[in-house]
Amino acid sequence: MLSIFHSLSSPRPTVLAATALLALMSPHAHADEQATLQALKQQIEDMRQQYESRLQALEQKLEQAQAQALSRQQAAHNALPPAQPAPQAQPAAVLAAPAKNMDNRFNPSMSVILSGTYASIKQDPGTWALSGFQLGSDGHGVGPGERGFNLGESEVSFRASIDPWVMGSLTLGIEDDHGVGIEEAFIQSTSLPHGLTLKGGRFFSSVGYQNEQHAHARDFVDAPFVQQAFLNGQYAQDGAQVKWVLPTLQYVELGAELGNGKAYPGADRNSNKPGATVLFARTGDDIGDSHSWRLGLSWLRTRSADRLWGGAGHDHDHGGEEHAGEEMLFSGTSRLWVVDGVWKWAPNGNASSTSFKLQGEYFWRKEAGTATVLADEVLEDEGDYRSSQSGWYLQGVYQFMPKWRVGLRYDRLNQGTVRTLVEDLQPEQHNPKRTSLMMDWSPSEFQRWRIQINEDRARLGIKDTQVYLQYQMSLGAHGAHSF
Repeated sequence: MLSIFHSLSSPRPTVLAATALLALMSPHAHADEQATLQALKQQIEDMRQQYESRLQALEQKLEQAQAQALSRQQAAHNALPPAQPAPQAQPAAVLAAPAKNMDNRFNPSMSVILSGTYASIKQDPGTWALSGFQLGSDGHGVGPGERGFNLGESEVSFRASIDPWVMGSLTLGIEDDHGVGIEEAFIQSTSLPHGLTLKGGRFFSSVGYQNEQHAHARDFVDAPFVQQAFLNGQYAQDGAQVKWVLPTLQYVELGAELGNGKAYPGADRNSNKPGATVLFARTGDDIGDSHSWRLGLSWLRTRSADRLWGGAGHDHDHGGEEHAGEEMLFSGTSRLWVVDGVWKWAPNGNASSTSFKLQGEYFWRKEAGTATVLADEVLEDEGDYRSSQSGWYLQGVYQFMPKWRVGLRYDRLNQGTVRTLVEDLQPEQHNPKRTSLMMDWSPSEFQRWRIQINEDRARLGIKDTQVYLQYQMSLGAHGAHSF
């Protein structure tokens, strides 16, 4: 028994001691672990709260910054001018233009034409008249001009595209006797479909062929007799014009004009209705590589009230009897028909060496109304007036070598029939005519020198020899002339 107890008792104290120790230590260790875990949880919770606070603070700052930025954008938008329309797409031709031209695309191109003459006129130009014809009161370009050195008409032109759809042009004519006048001031469409073109403002009418040309573009110093007799030198419309080029292989153009009709052969009627109507048609084509032609037909109708007749700025006379202080007036309708033709030749289309141009126009005018004669503003005579008169010219200009041309022109007017009982309007039995010979030299495209000799038989029983020396200089950009 003791042995057993001994055998059992030798190890038993260690085990018991350890068990007892563990039993004593176990509650304290568990408490420590719980405390540690609790501390860690607390730290995590503290950190979460701190981060949440910082996140909330950052989110508040972000919202404030966004609100401030939006406020500044709104203020800047309110300060801007009204919204402008978005720029339109440019035509391909414009976009393809060289960059150096883009800078000047909307700037007016300016040109100046300087012209002067020396005239040797055998007969007194103050007595010049177209016998058998009543002329306008202050014809510009009517008559032989003045003797000696004269500053001719100078032109100043401005021309530019306004936008992709419209262009504008202004041409001022400057002369000593007439001051500064507006020859043309118009706007014109540039991109209407179907071959249509609209023009408005003041422009040279498309009646006939040469009327549209400026004075410096003529082949002779002076205008043909038909322009002087029937259009008072040159006819300008204040109104609108429409042209339509038909979609045909051959060139065909139709057009119409409406104007106020103030220019001769019309007069100011103080009316809201248009006073002048022009209709015209043209056609032309090429024949091979060397020939081209154009034919035209046009019609002008005007109504006038107290249109003044007065000749080329001088008192008129009949048979040597002076009628100073007398005024002759016409009220009625004037209708004018014009047939024109041009034929050009240039070897293989190259006109730089030799070329030839044949040009002619036929005018026929009928007038019906009332004629009045005033003497010192007192009625002297009055009666019906009806007339049917015509005229034509034909000219040829030959370039026989580079820069040198010669030309020949023949003018003829037919006094036709004039029916009136007004004594002062009984026409003289005469058909004015004139032969002109010219030669010009153009050392460059910017200058031309010309000599011209006229054998003038405009007056009944009087032959006049007129010699002109003329220069024309072109400064700046100048548009191409029409065919």
